[in-house]
Amino acid sequence: MKKIYEAIQDGRINGEITVVVSDKSGCGGWTYAVEKRMTTVLFPPKKGEEGNSAADVVKILKAEQIDYVLLAGYLKLVPLEIVQAFPQAILNIHPALLPAFGGKGYHGMNVHRAVVASGARWTGPTVHFIDEEYDRGSIIAQTPVPVYPTDTPEEVAARVLAQEWVLYSVVVSALCSGSYQWREDGVIMLKTQDPEHAFA
Repeated sequence: MKKIYEAIQDGRINGEITVVVSDKSGCGGWTYAVEKRMTTVLFPPKKGEEGNSAADVVKILKAEQIDYVLLAGYLKLVPLEIVQAFPQAILNIHPALLPAFGGKGYHGMNVHRAVVASGARWTGPTVHFIDEEYDRGSIIAQTPVPVYPTDTPEEVAARVLAQEWVLYSVVVSALCSGSYQWREDGVIMLKTQDPEHAFA
């Protein structure tokens, strides 16, 4: 979230973050959002804690005229009610090259440990739309990151994270500026600066 906010501030993304939804009030992202005067919404609340329902979240986001919902470190399955309210508009970033190393339980260091244990020589972040299943939505963009035989999961994680920050901002910038096109079969293509390949 911070990297996307910074990209907005320096002009790389033509948009703004107006609402931050989190299941952890007081976490780093929440505190950052409060400092930047963004609306904060607690969802889902923990047992015994006041918060919002999925319907409340949809109502708030619609009232704010939100175009895209960007997940960052949110590990729960997004309720179907919210997914259906924002079709092909909720993005997630996953720390592996989907469809490999995705699905329930594959998050954070779990992903990088599995990549290293498998002997895979390439990994990298994937930005994708979400649907009602973990890590199964349409892929928007990926960046390959090498995995060396002597790498630890922590070394892979650091290398992938550096590319996550870059890739997510590039994708959000393209969506906010309309620099994309839908293929007939429903695959999204981002416009590139490559003279040989108009889309990626």
